[in-house]
Amino acid sequence: MTVSRLPHAALTLKQFLQRQKILGIYRNMLRTIRQVPAEADRKYLRDWARDEFKRNKNATNPDVIRMMVTQANNHLEELQKSLALAKS
Repeated sequence: MTVSRLPHAALTLKQFLQRQKILGIYRNMLRTIRQVPAEADRKYLRDWARDEFKRNKNATNPDVIRMMVTQANNHLEELQKSLALAKS
């Protein structure tokens, strides 16, 4: 009998790729937030992003996860557009 060396909680390839995508969105969100000029706004947005990602980290339903990824991308795009308009 062969014993797998993978831990019981090992991610599938699809889950791993999805996790990397979500972490990329999170990193991009934090990088974009660093460009916000006001310190109080930066702190609020950083705390908001951190709380949202932590609150949803245990989601397992693929449809719900896709919806949350779409929402996160939309929020990121809105923030980037707002920053671009503010600099103009």
